[in-house]
Amino acid sequence: MPEQSTQRHPPRGFQRLLWRAPIWLYKLHLGALLGRRFLLLTHTGRKSGLPRQAVIEIDDYDADANTYLVASGFGPKADWYRNILKTPEVTIQVGNKKMAARAEALSPEESGEAMVQYARKYPKAAKNLSKMIGLEVDGSEEGYRAAAREHVPFVRLHVL
Repeated sequence: MPEQSTQRHPPRGFQRLLWRAPIWLYKLHLGALLGRRFLLLTHTGRKSGLPRQAVIEIDDYDADANTYLVASGFGPKADWYRNILKTPEVTIQVGNKKMAARAEALSPEESGEAMVQYARKYPKAAKNLSKMIGLEVDGSEEGYRAAAREHVPFVRLHVL
């Protein structure tokens, strides 16, 4: 179980600029440099109605269902997450390929299971990312499961 959560808030100021820098790779048609581990999510601002963008790690891809699984590492208060809850119709770009998609927020239980699968597939990344976002996880499957249930919502992006 997570021992103590000091989950960080989404970056602000200069750190925000650094976190958003990968968006420029996509704008410069260099999204392929990020491979198939990241995608550019274009979503609609819940207040402004304007297009917004975020680069997010792909946690899993199901070729049979043509779905991408992503997580909101900064929790349910991340702007992109709150925006897709209001308007689930999005566009994603993986490499240089753009696709229309529909976002589906997973339940806390489904998010917990998705986090366990991610930790099995990428144990080092799961540990490092948990630390980076301020979650202290003991490394057990139950620890990852609880962390995601409580702090890291997952989203399934259905390609249309």
